[in-house]
Amino acid sequence: MTDRPRDPAARPAPAARRGVLPLAVGAALLVYALDQLTKWWAVARLVPGVRVPVVDGLLWWQFIRNPGAAFSLGEDITWVFTLVMAVVSVAVALTLRRVRSRAWALALGLVLGGALGNLTDRLLREPGFGVGHVVDFIAVPRFAIFNVADCGVVVGVGLVVLLTLLGRELDGTRTGRGAGGTAAPGDGQPAGAPGPEEQARG
Repeated sequence: MTDRPRDPAARPAPAARRGVLPLAVGAALLVYALDQLTKWWAVARLVPGVRVPVVDGLLWWQFIRNPGAAFSLGEDITWVFTLVMAVVSVAVALTLRRVRSRAWALALGLVLGGALGNLTDRLLREPGFGVGHVVDFIAVPRFAIFNVADCGVVVGVGLVVLLTLLGRELDGTRTGRGAGGTAAPGDGQPAGAPGPEEQARG
């Protein structure tokens, strides 16, 4: 009795695995490092509440400590946001174990770095562990004041939404269908495999 050969299309190609985890870790570390360094600079150099123009009328620095979420919502339940960010960070880290797509690795790495950046503030900054206030200092017209971690999360989530709309799976395959309702090569069905019509005739 011989073992049946495995279908090469059923597992990611070695090239698809290469560099995926380092890309995610690198993106997360970059966002985290930039976030913490810029927050250190803001605390050391900026006066709370005072505007420092950068691009006239379009961008300025304005240092605040935010106990809540965006737009200062939920200021009395800071610990809830700490818990949410901790859960998000763990969930993203666990999901990365299944990722074989560089695009997904980049997206989730950005989200992880941003979540860890703001989680660090919640855990280590005043007024205490788990209820620390997040340092925000980037200001633009008609929008909430934010930081680099927020940018990482927003860009990462935007990429996740785009990849989902494009039908990109975590393993790099596509869920989209070709013309006539048959799967196109590379969309989860091996090239050369019989389509539904051929299977029906067979």
